[in-house]
Amino acid sequence: MIKKLHVCLGLLLMAFQAVSQINPDNIEIIRDKWGVPHIYAPTDAEVAYGLAWAHSEDDFETIQLPLLSGKQMLGQHLGKDGAGVDYVVHLLRLDQLARSYYESMSPEFREIVKAYTAGINAFAEHNPKRILLKKAFPINEIDVLKAYGISLAVISGADQTIKHLVTGDLEKLDKTVNRNGSNAIALSSERTSDDLTYLAINSHQPLEGPSAWYEAHLVSEQGWNMMGGLFPGGPVIFHGTNENLGWAHTVNYPDKIDVYNLELNPSNASQYRLDDEWVDLEVTYAKLKVKLPLGLKLSVKKEILWSKFGPTIKNDKGTYSFHMSTLEDIGAIEQWYRMNKSQSFDEFKAALTDVSIPGFNIVYADKESNIYHVGYGKIPKRAKGYEWQKIVPGNTKEVLPNGYHSFEDLPANENPKSGFIFNMNNSAFSSSTNGSNPLIDKYDPTMGYLQWENNRSTRMLNLIGQYDNVSYDDFKTMKYDITLPDSLVYPIDINGLWSLSSDKFSDKAAEVKAIIESWDKVAAANSVGPAQATIVYYFLQKELEIPYRSYYRPNIQQLEIALSKTHDYFMKHFKRLNVEMGEFQLLVRGDKEFPMQAVDDVIASIRSAPYKKGRYRAIQGESYIMMVRYPENGLPIIETVNVYGASNVQGSAHFDDQMPLFLSQELKSMTLDIEKVREEAESIYNPK
Repeated sequence: MIKKLHVCLGLLLMAFQAVSQINPDNIEIIRDKWGVPHIYAPTDAEVAYGLAWAHSEDDFETIQLPLLSGKQMLGQHLGKDGAGVDYVVHLLRLDQLARSYYESMSPEFREIVKAYTAGINAFAEHNPKRILLKKAFPINEIDVLKAYGISLAVISGADQTIKHLVTGDLEKLDKTVNRNGSNAIALSSERTSDDLTYLAINSHQPLEGPSAWYEAHLVSEQGWNMMGGLFPGGPVIFHGTNENLGWAHTVNYPDKIDVYNLELNPSNASQYRLDDEWVDLEVTYAKLKVKLPLGLKLSVKKEILWSKFGPTIKNDKGTYSFHMSTLEDIGAIEQWYRMNKSQSFDEFKAALTDVSIPGFNIVYADKESNIYHVGYGKIPKRAKGYEWQKIVPGNTKEVLPNGYHSFEDLPANENPKSGFIFNMNNSAFSSSTNGSNPLIDKYDPTMGYLQWENNRSTRMLNLIGQYDNVSYDDFKTMKYDITLPDSLVYPIDINGLWSLSSDKFSDKAAEVKAIIESWDKVAAANSVGPAQATIVYYFLQKELEIPYRSYYRPNIQQLEIALSKTHDYFMKHFKRLNVEMGEFQLLVRGDKEFPMQAVDDVIASIRSAPYKKGRYRAIQGESYIMMVRYPENGLPIIETVNVYGASNVQGSAHFDDQMPLFLSQELKSMTLDIEKVREEAESIYNPK
């Protein structure tokens, strides 16, 4: 009891010391007319404190979710689902990892983490009614780092790996993935009509929740002047632009996780074979607290297993371990901070050298007309002779984790002759036009980079080929394109909806097929065809037992069922088949509903989910968009939009004020000139 009291007092003292070092009077939160926060302070740490306060004003409830997971208290707020996340924090040993990283991080970044933590605690103290779980506060720096750790693990795919290992769905552990994705495009000044370098930052994230973008501008007297997007709980910009350079992220798909099948000792199920010896599994226990109905709480004791390979899970098919970089390295946030502070291409690449970000494509551009792509990630070095894309035998030291590939090992494309760089979650070896791409034969095949194209990349290559020189209007037109390519490249091949004869289908199915077949593949809000094709595709994707593989071509019988079900769906909910996309799909915020164009995997992509009365609502895709033009001299020219607005607080003027811009594919002008921001500000105040 005394030991626990000392620990609690130590954490409280840590939080108090961090607060006492920050003077809120030194920090300005400058809100522009859109409510976007521009944080100005003398030091980087003070800026981080101001960001924590400003973001909490706009979305404190969402920020608390990863923090509660970091404290292993999400189960006390969300019940069973939250307890599952708490279990994962224990399983990944994030407490030990966070404490180790906190001691080894640079003193400079430690001050950032301290100040950000202090800002969250200060806001909670001043706004107790917005706290989700009272006993969770104050938080400390270790809680914050554990929250980052669980987020990075999810980025690496740990959530799906753990899910499939727990349920025993081993066939779903192959490395095919959800291909909802993002766009990033860069053009050098040699390829543009106005001699400026262009960058499009266009990540397709969920529109709401812990992975939704928040826009901010961070300015200090220590050389930090960065604008862009970050996720709830983030103390730095994850992608965006500073005065000299910018970058965009898209999700990439090298092999980030290895799964091992352990051979247990027939005489002792707590041991596994490693070459000629039996090794004991490490066994600990986690105490999980789970909220139940009627205010009740349940305490659950959960076994945690580890092998030399990593976290270990037993199911009815065997015992399996997995390994990924985020079991050893959660320094990605500090690396993003270094990227924020970079002022030249050389400095930016230097910031990438110590690979900590587990995996994203990076598309880069700067004022000196450099453009660049790298299929980035912390990828394990692996022994040859194993099928690493599948489960590997865990009975030999030959497959033990053995370090990671260096930055120089990763596929990159620097200043190609085409003057064009892009990634739309397609192959890292297809980042430009033909003749300007890295050659796959030069890279270690065990890194497991998946090679594919999709509708967006196929369409983009077609569009860019139509221009010798690209104007800014052309650039925006390409970025906002909502047309599918002639031959579709979905994971489920539905080209048969156009190519197969209608005679092969029933009258009911053929009636829907005729609507889709006459559609010009432009997913406009007033188009008839995209809604019907969407329901066909979602039916095939969700309801038929389609094998889990990279590509699948449904047979005529499966298409018949999907078309017939689509006929029934529209007749039930709309009383007719010829429904326009904007009637079927809506952008919803509070009590506002607007017709929404686009389908999944057009360049300006939108994915939707069931809403009400047969309608669907947009849930993922186009969200935070930043378009940057870099002149050789002077500040970059920046335009942005966020899908809803700067605030998640209903009743705020900025809860939904950017929706009209977003729907009309317009952008708002932004600037890195803090004096101009101050002159035009809607409000200026201190975080207190």
